[in-house]
Amino acid sequence: MKANIPESPTEKPRKKNDLLLKAAFEECFHDLLRFFYTNADQIFDMNRNFEFMDKELREIYPERSSKGGTRIADLLVKIFLLNGKEKWFLVHLEIQAQNTKAFSFRMFQYHYRLLDRFGVQVVSLVVFTGRKNQHQPGEFKMGSLGTEIIYRYKTYQIFDHTELQLLNMDNPFALIVIAAQKALRENKIPEEELNKERTIIAKAILANKTYDHKKIRKLIIFLKNFLYVENKNINRNFDIVITELTKEKINMGIEETVIMLAREEGIEQGIEQGIELGIERGIEEGFEKGANEKALAIAKQLKQLDLPISLILKATKLSLEEVTAL
Repeated sequence: MKANIPESPTEKPRKKNDLLLKAAFEECFHDLLRFFYTNADQIFDMNRNFEFMDKELREIYPERSSKGGTRIADLLVKIFLLNGKEKWFLVHLEIQAQNTKAFSFRMFQYHYRLLDRFGVQVVSLVVFTGRKNQHQPGEFKMGSLGTEIIYRYKTYQIFDHTELQLLNMDNPFALIVIAAQKALRENKIPEEELNKERTIIAKAILANKTYDHKKIRKLIIFLKNFLYVENKNINRNFDIVITELTKEKINMGIEETVIMLAREEGIEQGIEQGIELGIERGIEEGFEKGANEKALAIAKQLKQLDLPISLILKATKLSLEEVTAL
């Protein structure tokens, strides 16, 4: 898949939204469980670390990774129950723009491939992040001559709750759901209005008493990149509001996900030139063997986001002279 990197970005590619949302789901996975399971703290061992199993997910569905780039916006997480038993948890993010015709069968493929390869049953959850009228299949059925398969999984559509209901919930994950609702309005409302809406979400995040400074900082950065505003003055005013609310300066520049997204743009260009990419190997070789002008285009895009030069150098592996000359 050829990546288009605009000279002056006016719209964030849908794929970037998917991956940023995936990163937010990972960051708030405790609260994700509490959002979907009211008795989560009586079921899951929240004190044990979650294991995010991207590698295993790619292994059981390699054809999806090859069609969608080097990463897919789904989560496979190993968690533990309070009774000590291990449970694998699949969170699938289904985006409105995707074709849902064979979606339920794909969910069934996830399940039986994981069962066949690893001998585990999977708890499946689908979060539909499209508009209210989005097709939301929740089961796969197949049968003939007395043999029947019925596979059902838990589903949630981001408009199942209103914005007011979500704001009144005592769960930070509800704020990510609101952000997903607002993201569908990008390029359909003035940037000033979009900024007002993300400021409301930011204030709710900052009012949360359960997250430490590091996690709050990551969520604010997610919000700024997820609800994309091009206007630098609007972004600067947003930063000022956050600074005033926190009584300190929060670096609104970048986190690991944004660096990864920039690298993927370069890697995908490398694929077009016949580079054989591995997951980690691809990150290194994509820039090494790919066209230098692609790295420069990525650097220019990151500079337009007012990112620190040191992080742009880290993301693109360009020299300081090359970046400062842009």
